[in-house]
Amino acid sequence: MNNTTPTAADIVAAHAARFGTVAPSPVPFRSEHPVYRAAKQACMALGFIEADAECLACAWHAQTVRTGRFDAPAWPDSPADFGMGVFAPGARTDAFAPCPERLGLYAVLPNAAWVGRMARAGVPTVQLRFKSADADAIEREVVAAVQAVQGTEALLFINDHWQVAIAASAYGVHLGQEDLDALAPDDLRRIRTAGLRLGVSTHGYAEMVRADMVSPSYIAMGAIFPTTLKQMATAPQGIARLAAYARLLRGYPQVAIGGIDAERLPDVLATGVGSVAMVRALIAAEDPEATAARLTAAVAADR
Repeated sequence: MNNTTPTAADIVAAHAARFGTVAPSPVPFRSEHPVYRAAKQACMALGFIEADAECLACAWHAQTVRTGRFDAPAWPDSPADFGMGVFAPGARTDAFAPCPERLGLYAVLPNAAWVGRMARAGVPTVQLRFKSADADAIEREVVAAVQAVQGTEALLFINDHWQVAIAASAYGVHLGQEDLDALAPDDLRRIRTAGLRLGVSTHGYAEMVRADMVSPSYIAMGAIFPTTLKQMATAPQGIARLAAYARLLRGYPQVAIGGIDAERLPDVLATGVGSVAMVRALIAAEDPEATAARLTAAVAADR
């Protein structure tokens, strides 16, 4: 790193093997505290985007104040140091309805027919990610998906379409960060009052802190590996970051998503996440039902 402080260099030296490093870039600072400034410089050198480096820098400063000493190898992982709410999150007065701590294999599926197939194959958690601008088509697909899981043990989350999910009595709804930010407080109250579980997508520390503000039922973290299914605004997170995220979010049910297949599954499960979301590994399989059964068993065996 150019023009680095000794403290920043110590942080990079302690964590470069895990996270790797990138070329130096200008670092904007919002505080004069030396630990904050060193940590932000170091975290950007370790490849974290500016918003996440800011979160980490503030947490490192808070950790230093709390413990009374600076410790370069001690990567921040205390929710309080990140300004997050009381843990366990389920004990909060504004918490959404709880879901299982370990959601197991989590199939993200394009339509109700696929939801039914995977539910009948024994996948414990399924999500309908139906993309359409036709409100009537969305309503039909959500209702069909709710009906498709009846008689199975599968838990059904509806991606985005929370109003229809409430009307159809789905188990839960899953929202991305932009969808979450677009909701008014009254909208969140409607989802919570209806008893739906809420899952939220995150792509780094800043978004995890934002998601924690609404006390969701679970937090999804990704994309862990490159994926062609959707254009991502951030680079793949990788296993090392996923492990750090999982330590910070202990107390939340956690879902890892993005480019995960059978070969990568053991490394993902070793981070401690209780659920792994898959898309292409299921719907592109030669025998989706048999593949789902094998993957379901593999995730369940990690308990």
